[in-house]
Amino acid sequence: MLKNWIAAFRLRTLPLGVASIAMSGIFAYADGQFSGLVFGMTLLTTLLLQILSNLANDYGDSMNGADNVYRTGPERQTQKASISRDHMKKGIGVLVALTLISGITLLYIAGLSLMVIGLFLLLGVICIIAAIKYTAGDSPYGYAGFGDLSVLVFFGWIGILGAYYLQTQSIDWRYMLPATSCGLFMAAVLNVNNIRDIYSDEKAGKYSIPVRLGRKKAVWYHWGLLIAGLSLSIIFVLVDFRDHFQFLFLVIIPLLIINGRSVHLKKEAMQLDPYLKQMVLTTILFVITFGTGHLLSHI
Repeated sequence: MLKNWIAAFRLRTLPLGVASIAMSGIFAYADGQFSGLVFGMTLLTTLLLQILSNLANDYGDSMNGADNVYRTGPERQTQKASISRDHMKKGIGVLVALTLISGITLLYIAGLSLMVIGLFLLLGVICIIAAIKYTAGDSPYGYAGFGDLSVLVFFGWIGILGAYYLQTQSIDWRYMLPATSCGLFMAAVLNVNNIRDIYSDEKAGKYSIPVRLGRKKAVWYHWGLLIAGLSLSIIFVLVDFRDHFQFLFLVIIPLLIINGRSVHLKKEAMQLDPYLKQMVLTTILFVITFGTGHLLSHI
């Protein structure tokens, strides 16, 4: 039973959440305002929120039909009845409670003003609702094609700038550029997934961006995500130039080209699965190399 829940947590997706918080920590450290305790609690809250989203996604797709016989990705736990829908709903409730407890604890130790605490509480509730409503409920926004935008907002802008604020109690809007890069690369991960599942999603009435655009235009959209993500970080470095180490992240260019070409050339759904993982690893490598270059430029 435990292994079924661990599988439902989809641990392989969690590094993206870690990457967002790591980027915020790198910025805070470079600015001399890093707090290990706040960073750790932010990371815990983010991981709980992401696991909540994964459970809700497992439950929602089984209810709304996206987990069907045409789907070629990994089989979900509710889909194969290794966890019942009732138990999954209870699991979602437990994760909501744990996320709230962790989030409230985070706000307490961050030492924020009452007004800011109220704003972050509201934001936290919105994040929880968004995590659940992605594929669950009567009108899941993931089925309307807004999944990519939610990834950009929650993993990119809120995940990085919001976490940075919790440590520094300030916002440096220059960081919007690399935060957007992270969000776009993570949206590219989702786009590979949605191109892979384009046939089953169409059958289920899940109108992801690839379903709406068609495969050919979805590939061009994918290239757009990759190029825009890279370009925004280059602009940030040019504006904030201190040292050539800041261009270290350009080592990911060959990986982006490989990913874009593979999404274009690989027509079979199962052929795309390795490039879903490759895009995850490329995003993590981007955070590591960008962050390393940013830190070295402040020494």
